[in-house]
Amino acid sequence: MKFTLVAKDQQSSARAGVLETDHGKIQTPIFMPVGTAGSVKAVHQRELEQDVQAQIILGNTYHLYLRPGIELLEKAGGLHQFNGWKKPILTDSGGYQVYSLAENRKIVEDGVTFKSHIDGSRHLFTPESVMDIQRTIGADIIMAFDECTPYPCDYSYAKTSMELTHQWLKRCVARINSTEPKYGYEQALFPIVQGSVYKDLREQSAEFIASQNQQGNAIGGLSVGEPHEEMYAMTSLVCGILPAGKPRYLMGVGTPENILECIALGVDMFDCVMPTRNARNGMLFTTQGIINIRNEKWKDDLSPIDETLGGYASTFYSKAYLRHLIINKEILGAQIATLQNLTFYLWLVKEARKQIEAGTFTGWKNQMVKKVSQRL
Repeated sequence: MKFTLVAKDQQSSARAGVLETDHGKIQTPIFMPVGTAGSVKAVHQRELEQDVQAQIILGNTYHLYLRPGIELLEKAGGLHQFNGWKKPILTDSGGYQVYSLAENRKIVEDGVTFKSHIDGSRHLFTPESVMDIQRTIGADIIMAFDECTPYPCDYSYAKTSMELTHQWLKRCVARINSTEPKYGYEQALFPIVQGSVYKDLREQSAEFIASQNQQGNAIGGLSVGEPHEEMYAMTSLVCGILPAGKPRYLMGVGTPENILECIALGVDMFDCVMPTRNARNGMLFTTQGIINIRNEKWKDDLSPIDETLGGYASTFYSKAYLRHLIINKEILGAQIATLQNLTFYLWLVKEARKQIEAGTFTGWKNQMVKKVSQRL
């Protein structure tokens, strides 16, 4: 994997780059649609590529391990072959499930015991097994096994959790170095900075992660309920420590405003379920602001969903028709709304890149934050 910086903003830490993998190039900053179980909900792969113009998608180790199972994925030749997506894939290690499935897991030094949300069966994830699973899934970028701490979280717990994450990282690195990819292409390991919202812990963690000299680095444990100001402060701190010549991935973030502000802080990669989950509930992100399509005001509005954005779904269907579909719980409504939101998110980071290259990012960002955050 190769990362090349091509432009930097003079008034902020925003930068534009190119991340090269064996499944293709990724222009950064980039948003990665979340396909937890190997599928971005309600979207065909062809639509992801042609309409949304996604360059990379996510899968989740925990969910893919449970279903369809590692044996089937290996038989298929990996996730790329199984789901038909030929561009890059990143897999989360299951560390977020350590946070989100708190009632169904137990953390020990060796790893984490999970109780399956599907059938109640018990499974042990260790740093070594998680690396092996991700080898079998075949993602281009694989994440180190970590613990994502909740918010609020007391200092003692955050410190212990961070130290455990660092211990697990050493084991992840050792396992990756002692094994080979299964399908003939390279896989890059990204370690994850933790430390909750404590400055000294974040500094320690960022320095340790940077010292591991992996091909990219991630920032975890944010966007879990902390105030946005805390998120920005921790992100800025960490980006100032992580090496500039490697991609920086802020996990689980976030709203359009969050993404723009964190691009300005030096982040290159983002993912979040928000555009797809909110779409299924009738919340649309548009170039003019946020629309709750369920509201009565859109009932007779026959104008396109988002003419400025362009793209098939945004210009072919009217707001009134989409509202009708969403109110009646038609599957097509979820599909159209999802296409709108994902197309918008990819448009947003593409526009940010253009502005960085043109040297006009900061002024554009300040205007766009206000615009995309307003409720219509």
